[in-house]
Amino acid sequence: MNSSFEFQHPWVLALLALVPLYAVLRGRTGRHSALVFSSADLARTAGATARAAAGRLLVFLRLLTVTLVIVALAGPRFANDRTESQASGVDIMLALDLSWSMMALDMSGPGERVTRFDIASSVLQDFIRKRESDRIGLVVFSAVPYLASPLTLNHTWLEENLRRLHVGMIRELGTAIGDATAMAAKRLQARTESKSRIIILLTDGDNNKGRVDPVPAAQLAAALGAKVYTVGIGIEAPCQLPAFDPATGKLLLGPNGEVRPTIALQPANYSVLHRMSVLSGARSYRATSRKELQSIYDDIDRLEKTEVKLRRFTTHTPLFQWPLLAGLGLFAVECWLANTRLRRVP
Repeated sequence: MNSSFEFQHPWVLALLALVPLYAVLRGRTGRHSALVFSSADLARTAGATARAAAGRLLVFLRLLTVTLVIVALAGPRFANDRTESQASGVDIMLALDLSWSMMALDMSGPGERVTRFDIASSVLQDFIRKRESDRIGLVVFSAVPYLASPLTLNHTWLEENLRRLHVGMIRELGTAIGDATAMAAKRLQARTESKSRIIILLTDGDNNKGRVDPVPAAQLAAALGAKVYTVGIGIEAPCQLPAFDPATGKLLLGPNGEVRPTIALQPANYSVLHRMSVLSGARSYRATSRKELQSIYDDIDRLEKTEVKLRRFTTHTPLFQWPLLAGLGLFAVECWLANTRLRRVP
């Protein structure tokens, strides 16, 4: 917001040019007394100087009063320029895989021990911060899906919920991609006034649990007007699941701090994920590193832009009352002085 001082009727200030003329017409130095004294000494004692000074003071007060009234009539005010954004936001449901395979370390950089889930959570938080005008919700799933957050504009609260998640929270083992997609689609269906609806599904596995298959779930989403962006993460080869504590989501390291491998993990089913996206008019992605995953969400951010309209308007804070009150105050003082201490005797 920008504020500036201005006059509503600046042409009125041209009347200030009449003030000097008024000063000439009214600027007499007070009339001398017309009393008859019995002695010239008494007349000299009365003196004309004080009376002249009184006249100058009264004329000065009158000129100042007229000036203040003219300034008040010109309408001084503060102009406050404001800009408001009106966003036609996108409704976004994030579907995040919390199956045990998300503990794999294959996406870590050199010398790192960062799980797939940690990388995905970090990238999702960055994506959420970029979509300030959008309602975003979160579904997490393993063998069953759970609603971690409904659609909301309170992204701080959403991020806090995301940070509280860890692999192992959902005790049922497996990957229910279809059920998670169907739940996300139904949540978007409730927002009938939304301009655009999208689901961003992130998984590292294949659908092996649930009542709804992934492709029919994508068809349901498309019928409800939602696009399904699918993101498959992890290397495209079997890798080892490290030992971890399901109660905390922390790695269980060996005596020398080494990672202890357990079972072999299979890569995501990219063909199914691709079909889901094509059916709903969206795109399918693959990511094998943090950089690639970040690039994917940046690409989705560009594709699904939020329409923002700027509305500019100006509000005014009037200030005319202050010079007007000051002028009236000075006029009152002038009247009081003219009828009391500086009263003329004709």
